[in-house]
Amino acid sequence: METSELPAVFDGVKLAAVAAVLYVIVRCLNLKSPTAPPDLYFQDSGLSRFLLKSCPLLTKEYIPPLIWGKSGHIQTALYGKMGRVRSPHPYGHRKFITMSDGATSTFDLFEPLAEHCVGDDITMVICPGIANHSEKQYIRTFVDYAQKNGYRCAVLNHLGALPNIELTSPRMFTYGCTWEFGAMVNYIKKTYPLTQLVVVGFSLGGNIVCKYLGETQANQEKVLCCVSVCQGYSALRAQETFMQWDQCRRFYNFLMADNMKKIILSHRQALFGDHVKKPQSLEDTDLSRLYTATSLMQIDDNVMRKFHGYNSLKEYYEEESCMRYLHRIYVPLMLVNAADDPLVHESLLAIPKSLSEKRENVMFVLPLHGGHLGFFEGSVLFPEPLTWMDKLVVEYANAICQWERNKSQCSDTELVEADLDSASSSPRLYQPLYYRLTSALYLGKYKPHSPITCPPQYASVLTLDTAFLAPDILDLLGMKLQSPLQSSGQLHSFQA
Repeated sequence: METSELPAVFDGVKLAAVAAVLYVIVRCLNLKSPTAPPDLYFQDSGLSRFLLKSCPLLTKEYIPPLIWGKSGHIQTALYGKMGRVRSPHPYGHRKFITMSDGATSTFDLFEPLAEHCVGDDITMVICPGIANHSEKQYIRTFVDYAQKNGYRCAVLNHLGALPNIELTSPRMFTYGCTWEFGAMVNYIKKTYPLTQLVVVGFSLGGNIVCKYLGETQANQEKVLCCVSVCQGYSALRAQETFMQWDQCRRFYNFLMADNMKKIILSHRQALFGDHVKKPQSLEDTDLSRLYTATSLMQIDDNVMRKFHGYNSLKEYYEEESCMRYLHRIYVPLMLVNAADDPLVHESLLAIPKSLSEKRENVMFVLPLHGGHLGFFEGSVLFPEPLTWMDKLVVEYANAICQWERNKSQCSDTELVEADLDSASSSPRLYQPLYYRLTSALYLGKYKPHSPITCPPQYASVLTLDTAFLAPDILDLLGMKLQSPLQSSGQLHSFQA
């Protein structure tokens, strides 16, 4: 009797083991997670309504590959290891720019392969992720798709990232240095004076492009829109989460630090050689600390911050992050993150959410899945060469180009009056007018002395936060109100 019970016991153990393995697989692959359209955060305006109508991907389900696509870790790992599947090889020309400090910046230029949908000359200026360049497969895939949609593409190669390009000064790319990206943009503006720009940044590149646009209003000239994908917005806030084991972030931190060490050490002579005029704060002992570093924060503290003379890691992260510049961007801005991105902690997503609640020009797109720069699509197991991210960025850029084309056919006064008409039901809807006027203050879009009508009952509510729209601002714009704004003793002033 005992011997007959033993096989039954073993069968029960086997069944329990199989059940446990299946449970782990289901949990790890997140198979029970539903598919859904991305969560959207934006203000109701003419622009946002046009985007919702013109960009089907914003309202359709993003469906990743069935077996593994709902795992942010697998999406991230596939992006990190192979980039994309069956990646094309677009043909471009490499350009070299000598910077003021002797550094040699490079970027690759790819001409369009078709006519653009609005018939205009449009150039995408693209900033890749950390230590990336134009030869990365995800960049090649995106560039090829953009070319076929009529875009010229200029892709920055981060300083020191290309293995076959030597450094010519004791400096390499950092978290938020915009010098090389700015030099590339200025080259494009000078070489193609009639072109308009679409600014695109991936991961660390998203931080750089947003910081660049917010540094000065002149950087937004000729810019139609900006798209940032999978950035973290604040390095200071992110550094704490990067040291946590939650979502294996500490492991990812170690892997990225190891990759950064290899890149820095490959330029050892240019950065640490005896003949090199190094920054005063960069010492030979920093090289020995670099060998033992196990996190990006240690590398940043011992090496990267010293390229630009920052006194502390905190100062470096505060100054190099785009968070303090985002509110200065007035062109249409789309921020994209994945909810299951293992590198970007959910607390950091409060930054784009808050911004989209205050700014008419900002839309925050948050799909459930996609990982970090993954966003693969496919039916069951094998992913498609083109990702959801590639298609969304181009679709958004096409919509903005069409929006600008339609807008140019109307006078600026008509646009403002349209906003006033749409605001007749609620004072809150005067915010689009506020942003249109404050944008015009810096970008000079309005013709002098264009009359506007303002219903008296709403004349005192054209306010946002602590900035008040007042007659003196309208005077700066050369505009007159037929119905004067009323005030209650508030100081009529405006600061950017």
